Amino acid sequence: MPVYSNPALAQSDTTEPAVRNISTADIFDALGRGVSDFWRHPSHYLFLALIYPAVGILLAAWSAGGATFPLLYPLATGFALVGPLAAIGLYELSRRREQGEDDSPRHALGILKHRAIGAIILLGLMLAVVFTLWLTAANAIYEAHFATNQPATLTALFSEVFTTSRGWSLLIWGNLVGLAFAFFVLATTAIAFPLLVDRGGSAGDAVAISIRAFAKNPVQMTIFGLGVAFVLFIASLPLFVGLAIALPMLGHATWHLYRKLVV
Repeated sequence: MPVYSNPALAQSDTTEPAVRNISTADIFDALGRGVSDFWRHPSHYLFLALIYPAVGILLAAWSAGGATFPLLYPLATGFALVGPLAAIGLYELSRRREQGEDDSPRHALGILKHRAIGAIILLGLMLAVVFTLWLTAANAIYEAHFATNQPATLTALFSEVFTTSRGWSLLIWGNLVGLAFAFFVLATTAIAFPLLVDRGGSAGDAVAISIRAFAKNPVQMTIFGLGVAFVLFIASLPLFVGLAIALPMLGHATWHLYRKLVV
């Protein structure tokens, strides 16, 4: 396993970073740089180990019967909530490329020796809690709408959702609550993980700076978040295998967004 080799982190940078105002053009530039980083050393195989278990869970839920059908959509959309953690190794690859160091995909595992790994794990646990809360909330919303006469098949569930008033109510309330969870994750962790990779420090400080960046650039950050959500949705359509390309690109793009936001 490669050893993490950022000499700047012999001691964590404790200076208070400044947060910049950015433009919409900066958002698209960060996305473009993310694509460039990906094609320099395609790292999609790193994500196959994450995507296929996720697909396995979805297929298991599908085959288990009607009781688990309502979890399919929350599981699929909830994957984006843990995306910032899943891309942690990609931030290191983009950092290494920026510094002129070897940025081959094998160095992504070097993040495990990062001096801020404790803070990274703590933030990861926070995202796991958020993901669990989202599944709990989604199930509660479903039970509130379909406490009786629950659809017995996936086809029946789709029919109920799109052709009945309780189905449309489920769709609206479920997505509104999901959007609230997504905005929470976007505000608290959009640049928190890249910042820890770059500067070290505590999880609390990283979250606080991420919130400052969101508060200073709410429109631009929302555009970035919606763009990420759209790409993940499109990539999920072919049995989630498109995520193997989409997630690395978005991970690299997040690093460049961090660089534009934080001095």
